[in-house]
Amino acid sequence: MSVFKESGHLFRLAALYAVGTLTFLFIRGVLVPKSFGQYGHYRGNAITEIAAHPIHFAGHQACDTCHTDVQQLKQSGMHARVNCEGCHGPLAKHADDPSVQPAKLDTAKLCVRCHAASAAKPRGFPQVAALDHSNGLPCETCHKPHSPAISAGGAK
Repeated sequence: MSVFKESGHLFRLAALYAVGTLTFLFIRGVLVPKSFGQYGHYRGNAITEIAAHPIHFAGHQACDTCHTDVQQLKQSGMHARVNCEGCHGPLAKHADDPSVQPAKLDTAKLCVRCHAASAAKPRGFPQVAALDHSNGLPCETCHKPHSPAISAGGAK
């Protein structure tokens, strides 16, 4: 009696496993970029590809260079830690060429993005029901956006 007499199914399973492994390795070699794993679990060429994209955001330091008066007002207000581009949008073109003016903001819509009343927000965070609060008027009618606690008339 032979031990391997009826073991053909084991050899077929082993051959199927070997073919599957070789197929997987071949497909992986074709599909996975050569620079994958260069920096851990990342594609090394991604760094140069991302660096080739145009810059859209200038950063708040670029704003501070020319708009020191706004920066000083903002530092004394509730929006001291809000980056300029958080409200004004990407400003790299304006920072490179000051004649390129950013679009005028509609504060009646913009401010409500953060300050709309919601039970999910912390209790101390300023919230408004926009229609009840201002009847759709722009926020800068009564508030200075860079320091909202100060009214447009100058009094707190």
